[in-house]
Amino acid sequence: MFTGIVEHVGLLISVERGADLTRFRIDLGPISEGVGLGDSIAVAGCCLTVTGSKGSVFNFEAVAETVEKTRLGCFEADTRVNLERAMGAGARFDGHIVQGHIDGTGRVRRFERTGTDGNDVKLHIECDSELAGQLVDKGSVTIDGVSLTVVAVVPDGFYVALIPHTLEITTLSDLREGDAVNLEVDVFGKYVKTYLDRVLPGLVAGGSQ
Repeated sequence: MFTGIVEHVGLLISVERGADLTRFRIDLGPISEGVGLGDSIAVAGCCLTVTGSKGSVFNFEAVAETVEKTRLGCFEADTRVNLERAMGAGARFDGHIVQGHIDGTGRVRRFERTGTDGNDVKLHIECDSELAGQLVDKGSVTIDGVSLTVVAVVPDGFYVALIPHTLEITTLSDLREGDAVNLEVDVFGKYVKTYLDRVLPGLVAGGSQ
């Protein structure tokens, strides 16, 4: 489990694409201490398992399903990625509950900068209606591994607000209009929607008899 609080922006050293697996080598920098074989790291929001290491550079593998359903498929060497180690037992809980299981991808529609100094930044993410339907105003969403609060849900996606600190310490400042992003909706909202989708048809049918 993760929290969506980015610990470090790492550098993707290399990508090796195979028929079944894609292998990544990522420099974890200062958060590499104590990370071992089999540990989980959120890479741009995707939960990946450490398969090897040399110094601060760690190896990860992703199956075809993960590569196809996330933006890992467009990663190249020298890409900057948000990193977070799995939450330890007894650790402080900031952000929100993040599983590292990407629900889908969205695209940057636009950045809106307002205010006298341009520091009031709203990010408009375009996504399909299935994902947008699981979001609520003032609820939580994870974009490329960053825990954020939904400002507003709109017909073609949603808005989040970004403070200068978030832009400074994550890769969200690298985004440009049209870029893909990994999205994970709030796990509680996801389960509630799944439950209602399952039981409501039966309740409606029963009530109509």
